[in-house]
Amino acid sequence: MPAFALCLVLAAALLHASWNLVAKKAGGGNHFVLLGALFVAVLWAPAAVWVGIAAVQRLGPREWLVLGASALVHVLYFRSLLHGYSVADLTVVYPVARGSGPLLSSLGAVLLLGETLSMVSAAGALAVCGGVFLIAGGPALWRRAHDASQRERVRRGVLWGALTGGFIAGYSVIDGYAVKVLLLSPILVDYIGNLLRVPVMLPFALRDPRGFMTALREQWRAALVVAALGPLSYVMVLFALKTAPLSHVAPAREVSMLFAALLGGQLLGEGDRALRLLGAACIAAGVAGLALG
Repeated sequence: MPAFALCLVLAAALLHASWNLVAKKAGGGNHFVLLGALFVAVLWAPAAVWVGIAAVQRLGPREWLVLGASALVHVLYFRSLLHGYSVADLTVVYPVARGSGPLLSSLGAVLLLGETLSMVSAAGALAVCGGVFLIAGGPALWRRAHDASQRERVRRGVLWGALTGGFIAGYSVIDGYAVKVLLLSPILVDYIGNLLRVPVMLPFALRDPRGFMTALREQWRAALVVAALGPLSYVMVLFALKTAPLSHVAPAREVSMLFAALLGGQLLGEGDRALRLLGAACIAAGVAGLALG
């Protein structure tokens, strides 16, 4: 992976960890997701206009189809993740999603985008995914799965976590195709995708206008932070994709789990300190393998 692309991915991972900590603290749901999308539409409008006026006029049916598909898969990702949190434990859904997503992304990049993985890169990708599971306390899932009182919640968590990981891989491959093959601007890809997500999420606010106004009063600051940092982190990833393979970038993004632990935000609850340190070492070694491979 080129050094500049690696730096972009690492910086994006730090931003990703930061805004996820803010979002988790805010306790955001559907209304919070819509608030974030609306704030993105306002905050990022100048940048989108700057790069996008001429580009939008040149978009053909294929480009609009890809952008629409990206927006749809992003919405499905959010809905799957939120539903998983409602029927199972975050400590199951989140690590399964973040661990399976990069593996499926790398597989999709090889099968659909014609990329190749060296042995060093493949080992690095596996090390990163393994490190994510260790930081999340992965072995605890096995113990909980054998507890009759928790077995069903664990099963649902694995199911929805894996589905969410599939959607992560889906939008990663689609957006990678948009910037690498169609040569679309990363800023434009993220902004138009966000605009297309707004009408999909709007019915949730229309069904519960009082709840939406309550979320607006209580969560607008957190939503504003997420709207500023979220697109910035993802745009940096998309710029990295212009010069580095998706099969390298997708696993390297998961270093955000390491940053989240270092920032002190317990995204997945308390866990064994030695296990988290081992997971951090696996992520560091995996990212090094992706960089060298």
